[in-house]
Amino acid sequence: MSITGTHFNYYFTCKRELWLFANSINMEHTSDLVYEGKLIHETTYPQRAEKYSEIELEGIKIDFYDAKNKVVHEIKKSDSHEEAHEWQVKYYIYVLERNGVEGVTGLLEYPKMRETNKVVLNKVDREQIQEFEKDIERIITSETCPERLPKSKCKNCSYFDFCWSGEEENE
Repeated sequence: MSITGTHFNYYFTCKRELWLFANSINMEHTSDLVYEGKLIHETTYPQRAEKYSEIELEGIKIDFYDAKNKVVHEIKKSDSHEEAHEWQVKYYIYVLERNGVEGVTGLLEYPKMRETNKVVLNKVDREQIQEFEKDIERIITSETCPERLPKSKCKNCSYFDFCWSGEEENE
């Protein structure tokens, strides 16, 4: 199985979500929050599809890549999981480098907040990514699903009902 940017994002958000997603238990299609994120992605920068390329490489899919300036653009709804977003973009840069594209940077864009953050990949990040890849592989190939996070961290997750259905409200 190829590791994707989504795997990297979920690795930093929730190991259980990572395992469920990797094992084809998908709940994103039922989530209004996921739909809102896709809508923001599709409507915020309508000219991007003409100007930038979509790249699929080694299991990753970069929606907006500026080949001329070597910039990965990643649009997110909010910065609530900024570390996960940053590592997702770093992983995209890493995969591009692994395939001979040097000098790539990234931009994390939060249109609702009118905020843009530059993302760069350094030597330490490259080494960490190799370790993260091993751990992601270990998690997604495990026979058992990781434990849930505390309920308070799960409120906006598309897997919330899956993980918490039937539980007492006071948990």
